[in-house]
Amino acid sequence: MHMWQEESAHHVQYLQQKTYTSLDKPVPTLCKNSPIINPHAIYNPNHHFCFFFSVVFFSPPPPMEAADPRKEHKLTSDHSLPPPPPPPPPSSTSIRKIVAVASIAAGIQFGWALQLSLLTPYVQLLGIPHTWAAFIWLCGPISGMLVQPVVGYHSDRCTSRFGRRRPFIAAGAAFVAVAVFLIGFAADIGQLSGDPVAKSPKPRAIAVFVVGFWILDVANNMLQGPCRALLADLSGANQKKTRTANALFSFFMAVGNVLGYAAGSYTHLYKIFPFTKTKACDVYCANLKSCFFISIVLLLTLTVLALTYVREKQWSAEQGNTTAGDDEDEDGKSESSPMPFFGEIFAALKNLQRPMWILLLVTCLNWIAWFPFLLFDTDWMGREVYGGDSSGTAYQLKLYDRGVRAGALGLMLNSVVLGFTSLGVEALARGVGGVKRLWGIVNFVLAFCLCMTILITKLAESHRRFTTVAGGATIPLPPPGGIKAGALALFAVMGVPQAITYSIPFAMASIFCNTAGAGQGLSLGVLNLSIVIPQMVVSVASGPWDALFGGGNLPAFVVGAVAAAASGIFALTLLPSPQADIPSAKASMPAAFH
Repeated sequence: MHMWQEESAHHVQYLQQKTYTSLDKPVPTLCKNSPIINPHAIYNPNHHFCFFFSVVFFSPPPPMEAADPRKEHKLTSDHSLPPPPPPPPPSSTSIRKIVAVASIAAGIQFGWALQLSLLTPYVQLLGIPHTWAAFIWLCGPISGMLVQPVVGYHSDRCTSRFGRRRPFIAAGAAFVAVAVFLIGFAADIGQLSGDPVAKSPKPRAIAVFVVGFWILDVANNMLQGPCRALLADLSGANQKKTRTANALFSFFMAVGNVLGYAAGSYTHLYKIFPFTKTKACDVYCANLKSCFFISIVLLLTLTVLALTYVREKQWSAEQGNTTAGDDEDEDGKSESSPMPFFGEIFAALKNLQRPMWILLLVTCLNWIAWFPFLLFDTDWMGREVYGGDSSGTAYQLKLYDRGVRAGALGLMLNSVVLGFTSLGVEALARGVGGVKRLWGIVNFVLAFCLCMTILITKLAESHRRFTTVAGGATIPLPPPGGIKAGALALFAVMGVPQAITYSIPFAMASIFCNTAGAGQGLSLGVLNLSIVIPQMVVSVASGPWDALFGGGNLPAFVVGAVAAAASGIFALTLLPSPQADIPSAKASMPAAFH
């Protein structure tokens, strides 16, 4: 290139900048075909006149400076020109790293399986009445409502050299270990503090148990939110990989459920850890304690392996400011200060688009349906199906325990079906015409299953046989094999809608927040509100609601069936489909709601 061409190119860049900033002084039309102004034009010697004209009538160009995207953003806003395009979406990573992070769900769900199958009966053995047992579970939704959005908010902005998500995952695993120790040794600590051994209630043991239970829920929320956010980070803007990552997370949840329920249903696990059986801790308590020891080992092993294999780059505040496109004045000072956390939560809710509100509504109704069954499924097996009583005679207590163990077996079957269904979510969605249609259909399946609990309960009551023992007492016998098989089949079938509940809502929320440019942690925290608020309502209302209709678990199950049917209707009629599910959508279009 000749020297005059280099100078001309330099000058052209200045002229283009003048055209951009001074709209009242456009480049003369005469020069539009000049190779100086238009490098793609055919060269003509007569066009040197254009160069002379521009030199005479325009001031010399200043020295070239590096482009500042923040100044460009301010410049475009001053002249009402379109803003610069958003930064390119992050690239996705290998599926092996996604599998490593998703495997942490197995350790998390192992502990959750023990909570759901064994802790409700355990708190009643400590002396808490059935009516008030649901209030113990209130800590879970409250901690989820407060902890997960807070953790999501700060994990989006964490500048640790270990990355944004990994420090929170490691801290959550450590808190789980502390919580499990308190829960497992609650009876022993209570007995050392003065609780009676043979009497109930045991107030000190209950206090230790509740503290451990709250810590466990806080720790689980510290784990789950950053794990799902890290999966979304690793998936980048790849919609299919995002759905696959959430399906893998659901699959490993099923693996953890299978292991947890299998451990919970094994009555001699305490013999592997003989030190767990003490004067204050009977066989049932010793089994629970042994299960939690295994839970700690599994979770810590999976967490260490995943965090060692998957590395995150250190995030800096400058990256967030550049991505957000904050306006700055001429001195380089930001014109907008960081918004407080709760202000950002309310702003996120205020700025949600209609499709996301519908997603929150469908998720809310879905969890109103699920939570009563998740809370009292094994208690339903022990009370309604087997006819036992946790506060009755020794034989009734034994019968109740047999029902709880059978319920744990049913939950294990449920988890097996959940795992296989999770691996086939993509195929099922294609088969029925999209993820929203699949979600709507399985919500009707959930409603049908909850209605079937009424039929199974009535059949168990009508076929219940009694026997007379020494002393003239009449006690019930276990239900016939057909009724037990029907109850276990019900548990298994419910694994299909549960797999969809654990994957599709989170995948849709991640896809939407990728399009909107919001932080994954905060967006999933907002979605979590539609899960924990129904849990709070159910925890507060289910006990008094059941007592209003004579006790038992069926009244809450009926409300759940109605909520599941409403969730299915709204999913099919109001919930928009992701762009990729629309037949006319091009593969190159970004994944988003329409």
